[in-house]
Amino acid sequence: MKKCSFLLLLSFNVLLTSAQTSTPVVSELYDFMIQLKADFGSLSRFYTVVYAPQRSQRFIDFFEQKQQRLQGFDFDALSVNGQVDYTMTQQYINDKQYQYVAQLQQYNSLVEWVDAADVIYELEAKRRRGHLMQGQLIAEKLTVVAHNIQEVSTRLIQEDVRFVRDEAIRAKRILLGQQKALRSVYSFYENYDPNFTWWVEKPYLLVDDLLGQYASLIRNQVDSASMHADDGSGIIGRPIGKKELLRQLKKEMIPYGPDELVAIANKEFAWCDSLLLIASAKMGFGTDWRAAQEQVKQSFVPPGQQPQMMLQLYKTSVEFLKDKELISIPPLAEETWRMSMISPERQLISPFFLGGELLQISYPTKDMNHEDKMMSMRGNNPHFAKAVIHHELIAGHHLQFYMNERNKSYRNFYTPFWTEGWALYWEMLLWDKGFAEGPEDEIGMLFWRMHRCARIIFSLNYHLGKWTPQQCIDFLVDRVGHERANAEGEVRRSFTGGYGPLYQIAYMVGGLQFRALHQQLVVEGKWTDMDFHDAVLKENAMPVEMLRAILTQQKLEEKFETKWRFYKY
Repeated sequence: MKKCSFLLLLSFNVLLTSAQTSTPVVSELYDFMIQLKADFGSLSRFYTVVYAPQRSQRFIDFFEQKQQRLQGFDFDALSVNGQVDYTMTQQYINDKQYQYVAQLQQYNSLVEWVDAADVIYELEAKRRRGHLMQGQLIAEKLTVVAHNIQEVSTRLIQEDVRFVRDEAIRAKRILLGQQKALRSVYSFYENYDPNFTWWVEKPYLLVDDLLGQYASLIRNQVDSASMHADDGSGIIGRPIGKKELLRQLKKEMIPYGPDELVAIANKEFAWCDSLLLIASAKMGFGTDWRAAQEQVKQSFVPPGQQPQMMLQLYKTSVEFLKDKELISIPPLAEETWRMSMISPERQLISPFFLGGELLQISYPTKDMNHEDKMMSMRGNNPHFAKAVIHHELIAGHHLQFYMNERNKSYRNFYTPFWTEGWALYWEMLLWDKGFAEGPEDEIGMLFWRMHRCARIIFSLNYHLGKWTPQQCIDFLVDRVGHERANAEGEVRRSFTGGYGPLYQIAYMVGGLQFRALHQQLVVEGKWTDMDFHDAVLKENAMPVEMLRAILTQQKLEEKFETKWRFYKY
């Protein structure tokens, strides 16, 4: 028995400690973080009606309890890994509290217009536990709800009440959430409880119809002054303003303001411009880089041959990574990625290929008109694609996700500055290592490098209220050399594709963070490229400043404030 206990203890110690580095594989917060994630998942599956005040309050209480438990740790006694996990968990809790307090406040600010059917929240809560429903009583309650909705709808029209655009959108979501909750109640008891169905069917159908009508009505009662008019691009997004940009930048641990980030992008753009002219001259076009770029675009492969071309580019990039001994590549990661084609509809917001375990390829289909076919083929030519194949597969997104699932998966503090920054960093590194074979490849790599600079400039100017979507499109066409349809898809993706306001700046900014860390540890330090890159992927996703603390064993302060000025002007 003693021998068995000794072996179990030894195995546990091996699990917690890396044989090579003698540092913890997991931190002191491991159990707390696992429980936090599991508890949040349980509550999220139980409280499903978005914007329901009961749901918002439950999560406010939940995160307040977790906050108190987190503060029970002795921060100064934690390892650096533990301090990083504490800091990131604190930030996660703070952000969640901010979101749910905001949701509750937003509901309360609209309660006069959205509480006509709030009895549905009570019914949905009882449905979750399978309470016996008194059909006649429920029918009476829904009849009252129908009258309430009709009354508030009439009042809305008669008083010509107008909402700020975001308020109208939010009110519609609340009402549709009530409608969804009511449907879940009815579908649960329908046919299983004949008494319920006999009484409730007609009132239910009436309220369901009225909620849908009222949601559409309130969505249209928008103050025109709060509307972002269509500037001709057909793209209507939601600029968030400087205050919210600064809040989100602080949350992402980026110690630069919007104006500074635009200045960084312009400096990087100038670097691209100088090298673009050199590549153009090599091709015999002098300073006419547009003519050189046009020749590169004409190198597209015929329809049907794009997947095979992508496969060959992948092989070329992986061979390069191995020859230069840049990173460890697990054989299973090489074996298990696959391809699919992006639908014509999806190509409207994803005009280029996407990566991960599934490499998704944009290329024309037979039903596209001739002009769109040509723009798609030209924009996905081999030299442009070679510049980013490693971004999407190995050592970029596919290897990232592969390693995330196998290393400290309890952590994964998602941030696009890690996800997209790491993938973009490989574009920078492979340029430095001589991956481009001739000026055509250089044109392709510089196209994407300029594109990342442009993303910072156009997205921040848009969210600051300085640029319209059409100006953003024109900027990509005129300054980077995008095909117009591809530029429209890129801007549409940026502002209506479900990405966060900082997502587009995260590519270049995150890449510069990784580059600065590589400079510190490899160029100026004693690490090899492979040691550095392998170490990054074994820590999982987090802000790069936190990764830097782990890799350099930098102790943190409990009241951490971002301060790593990683870019040298």
